[in-house]
Order: sequence, then structure tokens, then C-alpha cells
Amino acid sequence: MACFIVVKIIVCVCVCVCVCVCVCVCHLKLDLMKQFDSQVNEFMDCLIEESTSLESPLLLSSPMSDKERSKMRHLRPSQDQGKQFVIRRSLLDELFEVNHIRTIYHMFIALLILFILSTLVVDFIDEGRLVLDFDLLVYAFGQLPLVVSIWLCMFLSVLVVPYGLFHIWASHRQASHRRTLRSLLAGFLYLLYQGIGLGFLPTYLVLKNGLPPASRFIIILEQVRLMMKAHSFIRENVPRVLAAARDKNSKETNTSLVIPQVTQYLYFLFAPTLIYRDRYPRNPYIRWGYVATKFMQVLGCLFYAYYVFVRLCIPQFRSISLQLFDLRAMVLCIFNSILPGVLVLFLAFFAFLHCWLNAFAEMLRFADRMFYKDWWNSTSFANYYRTWNVVVHDWLYYYVYRDILWMSEKRFRAAAMLVVFTVSAVVHEYVLAICFGFFYPVLFCLFMCFGMMFNFILHDQRKGPIWNVIMWTSLFLGQGVLLCLYSQEWYAQRYCPLQEPSFLDLLKPRSWTCHQQTLPAEHID
Repeated sequence: MACFIVVKIIVCVCVCVCVCVCVCVCHLKLDLMKQFDSQVNEFMDCLIEESTSLESPLLLSSPMSDKERSKMRHLRPSQDQGKQFVIRRSLLDELFEVNHIRTIYHMFIALLILFILSTLVVDFIDEGRLVLDFDLLVYAFGQLPLVVSIWLCMFLSVLVVPYGLFHIWASHRQASHRRTLRSLLAGFLYLLYQGIGLGFLPTYLVLKNGLPPASRFIIILEQVRLMMKAHSFIRENVPRVLAAARDKNSKETNTSLVIPQVTQYLYFLFAPTLIYRDRYPRNPYIRWGYVATKFMQVLGCLFYAYYVFVRLCIPQFRSISLQLFDLRAMVLCIFNSILPGVLVLFLAFFAFLHCWLNAFAEMLRFADRMFYKDWWNSTSFANYYRTWNVVVHDWLYYYVYRDILWMSEKRFRAAAMLVVFTVSAVVHEYVLAICFGFFYPVLFCLFMCFGMMFNFILHDQRKGPIWNVIMWTSLFLGQGVLLCLYSQEWYAQRYCPLQEPSFLDLLKPRSWTCHQQTLPAEHID
């Protein structure tokens, strides 16, 4: 009887302890949720206060004279004339101040460590030693001296030709009796330079010298960037000259304010924006530690991508041409490519849109760091396209979409949107075709077919969480399709080369007909 009472007491004590533990866990959960909510609320309040402080000087400033207002009109466009640059930080820099968000960054670092360890262990087992040669990176970034030489020629030409043509045209326009002829000649020379000097010649040099993929990406992406910068400079300043020419009472404006200084144009060529302004908001000093951190993160992302390809991509696609095509193999290939494709997407976003652009912005004291928005919260592809890459979106919006609306007197909005999608798809496909060395318009088809369709189906009125899930699912699947098909074509081009290909052979994907029985004795990667 005494033993029964003792056992009963012990059971009661255990039950009480369990109840207390459950209550403590519930309280701890509530405390954590309250702490997270308070941090998010404080974060949003700070953003609201900061935006209010940025706008209040414009609202509370004293009235300006007509002369000051005329000068300000040339220095900064009004709300309906162009993009407004304000002082603001990048979104990830603000989010990483929250410990719960920064933990996600730590998880990706842990995954990189596991990739490195797995590669080292496998190489040690296979070779009996540690292999640290990074032959894939050495191959991908080959011929760097030639890359630097081509880039210097492109940069110097962009610095001299567009600015020189504009300066000569703007300086002599008032005194000329043949303004229309001079304008047509200057416009023709500018278009000739854009098409041949900056468009054709770099592409020709890349193809003639057989640069490897990463080196090609450097040249072609810089080619596109400089072409967009030159267009922005001309597009923003020519209307100012024409407007000043109509102002008969302000000769000072014509000579000193309308024509930018070459230092302003030089700053714009390095600034992380594609929209030209004479002046941008600037920070008071440079944080060199921040710059070093961002460049180290870019280097880390580069090695991260290397290990993703070495561990997840090359073993899968190296022998892809040994198998005959069948639906099951294609489906498995696409779904097996989703994980590395998504990792490459995240790495490209973090390395370029966050780290690279922020590093140059910090060195130039460029204060407007909104290079992207919260695209991961998008519930529509329309919002995703606007927030993924704000730098390029601004250029497309102001110089393609709005210019088409201006020329059509705002009558063809759907056509303007179609032109924006077409321009973006063509440029993306051009970059991939030149850099990979073959034409396989997978990205173009995804842009023009599924991208356009989802842009209207998943529009801005879709606000529920389920639409965010659908957006992420579609994005993941698209990355798997891109990585799978382009990787298959890459190896097919090397396993089954054509001796004398015709024009139609260059357009037809090689992976549709390439089926080898054994791997080639020698292949680069």
C-alpha cells in the first residue's frame, strides 16, 4: 500500500512537471513572437520616419525665386518627368540587422562549408590527396588580359564619343543656320557608333578570340551596360538643350547648366544606376570596411557557384549525351536541376544586385541603394518583374515604356508592355547566345510565352499567400528548365561538333540529335 502511494505521488509530480514545462514553452513562444513583432514594428517605424524626413524638406522649404526654380528644373526632374533619387539603404542591409533574418544568411554559409567539405573528402578518397586546383574557374575566366584590353577600349570610346558628339551638337546648335541637318548628322553618327563601335566590334572580338564563358559574360554584360548608359545620357540631355533653345531669356542656362561637365558623365559611367542625372544624393564619407566586406562576399558567391556546379551540375550533365531522349529522363533532369538552378539564382542576385552594386555605391558615396525591392514577397509576376532588378527596370520603364506612351499619346499601353518584354527577352537571349556559343532560345520562349501569360494571370490584384506560393513554384520550375536544357546543349555542342555547319545547323539545337555511345577522351569540363 505504501509503495502504491509513493508511485502515485511520483506520477502526480511528473504530470505537474510536464504541465509546467508546457506552460513555460508556451510563454517562451509568445515572448519570442512578441519580440519579433516588436523588432519588425520598430523597423517599419524607422522606415516611415526616414521616408518622412526625406520628403519633409521638399514640403517645408521656403519659396524659391524664378531663377532658382529654373536651375532646379535642370538639376532634378519633377515627379512626372523621371526617377527621383533619395538617400536610402539596400533592403537586405536593413533586414540583416534582425537576427532572425540574418540566421538565413548563416544557413547559406553553413551549406557552402558542407559543399567544400564534401568535395574535399571525395577528392581525397578518389585521389589520395587534397585537390585544390579550381580548374573550372581557371578555364571560365581565361584570357583575362584580353578581356581587360577590350573593356578599356569600350569604356574609353563610351567616355569620348557620346559626350563629344553631344557637346559639339549642343555648343554649335544656337549659332548654326542648318540645325536640322546638324542634328540628323549627329544622330546618325551616334547610332552608327552604338551599332558598330559598341555593338558589333566587341561581339566580333569575343567570338574571334574564342573567349571562355565567364570572360564572355564580362565583355557582353559591360557592352549592354555601356550602351544603356550612353542612351540614358543622350536621352536625358537632348531635351534639356531643346528646351533651353526655346528659352530666349536665359543664355546662362544654355552655356553652364544644359551641357554637363565631363566629370559628371564620368561619375555616371561608374555609378550603379542607368538613369543619368547631373547630381545624385551622396553620403558624407566612405566605409572602406563595408566595401571590403562586399567584395569578399562577391568572391564567396563565386566559389559557392563553383561548388554548386562541381557537386550538383557537372556529374549529372557530363554523361547526358550517352542516353537517348525520353520523357522520363527529361522530367528527372528538370526536377534534379531545380536545386542548383535556384542556388545559382540566389547567388547571382546576392553577388551582383546586392554586394557588387553596394560596393561601388559605397566607393562613389552614391546614397540611393534601392537596387531591388522585396521581390521574394511578390504575389504576381508583374510585381516580380518590377522589383527583382530595379536598376534595369527603371531604364526599361522610362526609356522604352514611357517613351512609347509619349509617342502614341498614351493610347497603346498593351503594345508598350509587349515591346518592353520583347526588348528584355531579346537582350537576355543575345547575352546567353554569345556567352555560351550557341543559339537555343529557351529563355526567350519562357519570357515571351509563359512570362507574358503569367504577367496577366498573376497580376497585381492577386494578394493572397497562395499566389506567392504559385509564384515561387513557377520560378523554381523555370530555373530547373533553364539549367537542364542549357546544360544539355552545352555538352552536346562539345561531344558532337559539326565540321561544316550550315546556317540551319547553327539554329537547330545539337542536343536533339547528339547521342554518343562513349564519352570523348578529352573534354575541358
